[in-house]
Amino acid sequence: MTSMRGKWAAGIKPRFFTWVIKDKLAVCERPGGYARNHRKVRRREEILWLKCQGFTRVLSLLASPHNLHAYDEEHLPWTHVPLSVNADPLAVLPEVYDSLRTWLRDGERVLVHQEEISDRLMGVVAGYLFWSGLIGAGAQAVAIVERLFGRQMGPAGRELVALVPSMPGAATSAPEGGAVVGPATLGAPVALVAPVALGTDEPLLPETGALETGALETGALETGVLGTGDAEAGL
Repeated sequence: MTSMRGKWAAGIKPRFFTWVIKDKLAVCERPGGYARNHRKVRRREEILWLKCQGFTRVLSLLASPHNLHAYDEEHLPWTHVPLSVNADPLAVLPEVYDSLRTWLRDGERVLVHQEEISDRLMGVVAGYLFWSGLIGAGAQAVAIVERLFGRQMGPAGRELVALVPSMPGAATSAPEGGAVVGPATLGAPVALVAPVALGTDEPLLPETGALETGALETGALETGVLGTGDAEAGL
């Protein structure tokens, strides 16, 4: 009975919880469940789990203010930046990406969510990796995120990544190779060779799939080979 009580005291991991940058940035389904599957008790247990895991902020991209009161009740800081289907990504994502970069540099542990792990949310994640310079090419960012989530990203997500070079603050001012990076360019799955940290044989994509913080902080990101053209870290 004691062990069971201890288990529940630590809360319940949210569905589809996935580290993007290990111990720094993660995503999941809306805590408590998606749409009709949402349950108040489950939501509380999942928020408790996030607190026990050391998360210091939740970034909600929901179109509505759902869950915000629950974060207040559990004293978990939150930021709400609505990203609805009809929202202009060029008006929303630069704010999201700039805030993420600031929080991560300040040592915060951030969880990002929408209702579900959709193509659009995958595109937001891949877009941040590209925008921040953590990954130097849009196609590679898409491939890495597909590997993290174990499925292919659809057009709704790829279109967000294609917009990154035109966003304020982007580490890249032009698409790779000078070509137009759009759904046609990013449409085919990319065969990804796991990047390695400069001077080591350790891949940046370990078995857990998450990008390792230590490797990212060195700024040593390569497209499968060791070299000197490493992208600057965006943390």
